Amino acid sequence: MNMFYFIMQQSMVFMIPLMVVALGGMFSEKSGVVNIALEGKMILGAFTSVLFISTFQDSLSVPMLLFLGLLIAMFTGILASVLHAYAAIHLRANQIISGVAINMFASAFAIYVSRLLTGTQLLHFPNNWFRIESVPLLGSIPVLGELFFQNTFFTTYLGFAILVISAFVLYKTKFGLRLRACGEHPQAADSVGVSVAKMRYAGVLISGALAGMGGLIWILPISNVFDGGVGGYGFLALAVLIFGGWNPKKILFAAFFFGIMQTIARSYSAIPFLLALGIPARFYNMIPFIATLVVLAFTSKDTMAPKAVGQPYDKGTR
Repeated sequence: MNMFYFIMQQSMVFMIPLMVVALGGMFSEKSGVVNIALEGKMILGAFTSVLFISTFQDSLSVPMLLFLGLLIAMFTGILASVLHAYAAIHLRANQIISGVAINMFASAFAIYVSRLLTGTQLLHFPNNWFRIESVPLLGSIPVLGELFFQNTFFTTYLGFAILVISAFVLYKTKFGLRLRACGEHPQAADSVGVSVAKMRYAGVLISGALAGMGGLIWILPISNVFDGGVGGYGFLALAVLIFGGWNPKKILFAAFFFGIMQTIARSYSAIPFLLALGIPARFYNMIPFIATLVVLAFTSKDTMAPKAVGQPYDKGTR
């Protein structure tokens, strides 16, 4: 049973950032703008927030460090998204190329600035400060307490809150209806007075905020060193988005599946059954990406992206 708790808790560690970033991608693509720049926005968000935490760790309280770190990560993601949105919406640039450019820029920028400020590309920060050993009362609940309320991070609960809010906003509000309309049939949305450009800007900026936040959520539970990358998580989040069919509920299950794959890849040595197999570590490291290819090969035909995603809106087209 202890091994079950370990696997589930580790899966949630990897699942939460994937889910948050995939939800960010969902807002952008539901509005009609392809966003493959999730990796770059995660890197930038993680870099600026970790730099802030490592700089002010001695002068601010732990809750304030986490709160401001999350805000800085979100703001960084939004700044990167402004460039992507302007290129995609106003300049009608190729959205794939714009996203690739941000991905290429992000890692180089993080490493360069880190070396410029600290002399090394490695940023150290105290991640053990943010771990919750046990939530009072809730941590003592049988089974559920050990699964969700012991040895966890505040960002886990934040991730589930973002999932609920995202589903509500997308399907229960006027904003969500307009956003989805702009991704499915922007001409129809425009005909009833909806500003397609504004809605697409909103979708891309929300995407950037969640992707930037996802960068910090990714790094906090698994390491105390940021080295200028996020291990391809932005691309895995894209796979989660597609596998989840651009739907919040399905994204939850898709993220959990990939979370288990990441647990096998990173924690196999702590799982006796897998360790006894004697399979080389490199094979386990490939598992999440092999699973991505297999899952997308079998499910991509059944998933329906928003009809107008990737298409620049021309007001004169009907």
